[in-house]
Amino acid sequence: MCGIGGIMRVTPAGEAAAAALAVPPREAIPEHWLDVIDESIRHRGPDGQGRFRDRVVRADGSVVDVALVHRRLSIIDHAGGAQPMVSVLGTSPPRGAPVRSPARGAMPPLLFHGKPNAPVVYHELRGTGILPVGSASGTGVPPVGSSGSTGILPVHSPGHGQDAHAADLLAVVFNGCIYNHRELRRELLAAGHEFATDHSDTEVLLHGWREWGESLFERLDGMFALAIWDRAAASLALARDSFGEKPLYFARGHDQSVRDLSLTFSSSATALARMAMHPAVPAQHQRVTDGLHEWIRFGFAASPPSGYFRGLIASGVLIEDSEGSRISRHGPVFRGATPPARTNILDAATAEEALGDAVRARCEADVPLGCFLSGGIDSSLVALLARRALGNLRTFCVRMPRGVDDESAIAAEVASIIGTDHTTLDCRADPAADLQRLIAQLGLPFGDSSLLPSHWVSAAARQHAAVALAGDGGDEMFLGYERYRAAGMLARHRRLLAMMEPLLRSAQGAHRRSTIARAARISAAARGLGYTDLVSIFPSSDLRRLVPAAINLGVHDDRWVGADRAVLWDLQCYLPDDLMRKADTASMAVALEVRSPFLSNDIAAMCLSASLDSLMPRGRRKGLLRQVARKHFPARIVDRPKQGFAIPIGEWFRSDYGGMRQLLMDHLESAEPWGPPRLGIELNMKFVRQMVDEHMNQRRDHSQRLYMLLVLSIWAKWMGTLGG
Repeated sequence: MCGIGGIMRVTPAGEAAAAALAVPPREAIPEHWLDVIDESIRHRGPDGQGRFRDRVVRADGSVVDVALVHRRLSIIDHAGGAQPMVSVLGTSPPRGAPVRSPARGAMPPLLFHGKPNAPVVYHELRGTGILPVGSASGTGVPPVGSSGSTGILPVHSPGHGQDAHAADLLAVVFNGCIYNHRELRRELLAAGHEFATDHSDTEVLLHGWREWGESLFERLDGMFALAIWDRAAASLALARDSFGEKPLYFARGHDQSVRDLSLTFSSSATALARMAMHPAVPAQHQRVTDGLHEWIRFGFAASPPSGYFRGLIASGVLIEDSEGSRISRHGPVFRGATPPARTNILDAATAEEALGDAVRARCEADVPLGCFLSGGIDSSLVALLARRALGNLRTFCVRMPRGVDDESAIAAEVASIIGTDHTTLDCRADPAADLQRLIAQLGLPFGDSSLLPSHWVSAAARQHAAVALAGDGGDEMFLGYERYRAAGMLARHRRLLAMMEPLLRSAQGAHRRSTIARAARISAAARGLGYTDLVSIFPSSDLRRLVPAAINLGVHDDRWVGADRAVLWDLQCYLPDDLMRKADTASMAVALEVRSPFLSNDIAAMCLSASLDSLMPRGRRKGLLRQVARKHFPARIVDRPKQGFAIPIGEWFRSDYGGMRQLLMDHLESAEPWGPPRLGIELNMKFVRQMVDEHMNQRRDHSQRLYMLLVLSIWAKWMGTLGG
């Protein structure tokens, strides 16, 4: 688990290329831009840092400069897993060589590995073999007396003496974990590959790229965001896992300002936001209104609200090479607009076996590993199967702050049944301060309030473990949300439900979890945009009031009506853009790696092909998974109502718990609640004040809407401070 980033710059052939070769590589891509990336990912990797630089001239005469940045959280193979990891072979690239060695401006690749606070000191990289760290032995242990930056020495075959410009070189920076890396390693060994590390999953990526090229990503079962520089092809490949567990953002530019950098990428939106707000960036690119209404509506979106940069889609692959740029998808999970055929009948024994395999694959770590345990069936089953796989297991539950549903007693009972070493941790919550810090760290107006308790759980668990297993994805794979039944009602009775909407408007002031309030939301969704309105913070009718600019939200979209289509929307949008972004932000803020067995490729393929009736027998949400759980836990645990991980944010706004009311009013009543005018955010303040008044006087519950507006204001004001 780490943070990655980098820059690729292409200078066209001709006089521009000649001028580029006269510029030292460290000036072609200024070191201070790498510092911006590095600073934004520092919290993700407290165990080490590294950078890599290279320059090649393509056959067409264009000059390509590339720089990679890495921060390491060391989980697997402490000795051999340092990054950027570089592989250098001989002079004959296996896939041809569209790269020529420049007559001037020649530069051996540069590599730096060091301790977290070591100064960046590059060393020339020559020789052949895998260079996971700067030591001739390949052990990854810095030389005695080293201050943290290590000299790069030839490895394996120092007598070759070939020019590094002529070498077939790969370099990778990688964030995440490849759970089937040992199986892939065995396959690659059988194909003749030689490994320098003992069990590094990062090295598997290098050998896998040499053997399979882009089809490598189809073979990976894991969570990952990575970049592979292929010197022989003068190409950079970015890739992200099937469900977006790991973030990756990128920006392109071609003008003569700072955006002359052709491709910039990072694990952190913060890095690219800082670049977007640079004074040299044209004003039109500093506006943050692109897709902003989607963020306000749902609290999340696939890409940041910026014309400057965007997020790489889940399961996405971006290739930048001499042919241009292209984005494709990988992985076994269905990605079309039509749901896959659900024809298989899934039974409890098959489901338990598949989940057991996924849990075992996610138990490998060279650091202490534990498991979140909330008392719900998802985390309870993961803990049970991990206990079986490991023999001993530490589980954690956090006693939540005032007003939050506390499941610690149930979790302790589950732990006793399973036989784990269980710890109930006290939460150290400072909602107002934590929220502002997390939004600035994330660099996005993320509107899911469960980010706060997720972060508190992660912070408490990090005191005892560096890796934690979690139950994320269980609801999406095994149909655990009540709204899937509502989606079925929308498909069958849309017209009738729409007719009921005027009669249910009076329920707007009811508690949001009450039966009448739920009925009102379903009828309003039937009258509006269907399932997407049902899951919106600001349904279409409210969004049109809030955003004065005309928004074309379209008509009722039948693609998202029905339980199977609702599940598809959640897998393509809600899971990667909300749940996984939340989990990554909450955990990596304290450098904790969280693994989700329910998101294995095998479980996804199994569940997406299973009939709805087999997943929800007799229409009961998560019915099949409950059958599995019933074999191991008593009914009082299996049949408990779903509590979720929500905080009573609306009550906190009214009571000022943790300073939340004061924070809300300070932002919404300020002179520029949506940041400086150059950002371009314009909202209907009359409607905003109406919502505040209705909520504080308990006439209507606007809990999540006010939270979204608060987050938007925190983010916009933070954006306004960037760029100087």
